Amino acid sequence: MPMFRYFRPILLLVSSITFIFFPPTIYASSKSCEHRVNNTHEKLQECVTLYGVRTHQEVFQEIADDNDGNRQSGTTGYNQSVDYISNTLLDAGYDVSIQPFQFNEFRQLGPSILEQTIPASVTYVENSDYNVMTESEPGDFMALVTDVDLQLGLGNSSSSGCEGDDFIGFPYGNIALIQRGACAFGLKAENAANAGAIGVIIFNQGNTPDRFDIINGTLGANYASGIPVVFASYQRGEEWANTPGLELRMLVDTFRGEITSYNVIAESRHGDSSNVIMAGAHLDSVAAGPGIQDNGSGSAAILETAIQMAKVKPRNKVRFAWWGAEESGLIGSTHYVGNLEQQEIDDITLYLNFDMIGSPNYVLFVYDGDDSDEIGAGQGPEGSAQIEKLFESYYMSIGQPFKGTDFSGRSDYGPFISVGIPSGGLFTGAAGIKTFDEVGLWGGTAGDQYDPCYHLACDTFDNINLTALEINSDAVAFAILQYAMNTSAINNKKGKGNFKRPDDMDYIGSKLKR
Repeated sequence: MPMFRYFRPILLLVSSITFIFFPPTIYASSKSCEHRVNNTHEKLQECVTLYGVRTHQEVFQEIADDNDGNRQSGTTGYNQSVDYISNTLLDAGYDVSIQPFQFNEFRQLGPSILEQTIPASVTYVENSDYNVMTESEPGDFMALVTDVDLQLGLGNSSSSGCEGDDFIGFPYGNIALIQRGACAFGLKAENAANAGAIGVIIFNQGNTPDRFDIINGTLGANYASGIPVVFASYQRGEEWANTPGLELRMLVDTFRGEITSYNVIAESRHGDSSNVIMAGAHLDSVAAGPGIQDNGSGSAAILETAIQMAKVKPRNKVRFAWWGAEESGLIGSTHYVGNLEQQEIDDITLYLNFDMIGSPNYVLFVYDGDDSDEIGAGQGPEGSAQIEKLFESYYMSIGQPFKGTDFSGRSDYGPFISVGIPSGGLFTGAAGIKTFDEVGLWGGTAGDQYDPCYHLACDTFDNINLTALEINSDAVAFAILQYAMNTSAINNKKGKGNFKRPDDMDYIGSKLKR
């Protein structure tokens, strides 16, 4: 793929380094798009191109390549992503603010080691035999291994490590071998530390066929034992339990502590400030990879939409947001909403969320604002149903099938819904499995994840379905411009006459780029 090398010096806004190099702002469209006012759906969609969106994703990829392969909040890779977004929007003419916030971060800094030193020399494979548990403390030592109240075999009802009495007679300075089951991982590890363990291995329970492999377990944000913990497969745990005199070397390289990250907020210079429409996407990746699908797809789509709307004078104030630390638990968006005054909350008419909109094995999901799909999470605040209707009408007018998806609370709409702001958005799937029926509608592969690289190192520039990304980039642009000009379907405020209500299908169909 072509890469845009950094060559223009721009003062960093958030990085600890003094300067970094970014390319000139790239308006990836025809010359006419650079000069005209994209104040109709047809004009805007003509200028919000797949090439333009992919240009921003290329920059995100290069930033990750230059920063240990990721753009996780609290890292230089994330800070450089913030600088790219903010400089681009400043160049486009937006009022831009960078909102700092602090949060407790867990990060694995490097590979771990788990080796048998006695009675034999065996090296175990990270992410196959074992992995580091989220919120584990660091450590590096060799020690004997002592098992704790184990119950091996199918059908077991293990409560290993759940009670202090499980550790009676535990040798101080050993590694505790504990089995999954009955209580939280963090409690097991804290009980072990209180008994004098210097490290913990928790292995899967093995009571049913689905409890044999490793999992991505967490000790919880409040974990406070001070010792490292790894999670292992049942097979390895059983093997170690049956190895007399076992000594292991354990190395865990992690960071836990308070760090600073940032949200980027860009606002139009025109529009009714008492009728704000917001569009947001999280900017951070997980530590494992560059996050070009999750969520470089949503971040790039709203960035390109903002660029191409820069000369538009909207009737309503338009506020774009790129959230930090979403992958750590919606930290950035929660901080933003939590620091709004009540009047500022009341001024936000709606929030649109775009998190993963180009999944390789995609489905066109629309957030189920009215709970009409009966998925189970309940409806959003009043007005969310109308946002859902807008996206459904859009897809229908271009002949694309769509499907409802829950407001599960796992993305940045969550804090907005919690304070009663109508919300909606698009999603193309993450770890869920594509069905045969869905293949009939969108193609792809049944039985595979919607995004096989979800939260993995392979979430790169190539981990995108271009058809889904192009369809949804147009949908993003359509919805943002529609509400920038007319929110009457949400709050009955008069909008511009040539932007009719979104339930007018004939009107929507007549305005789309063909």
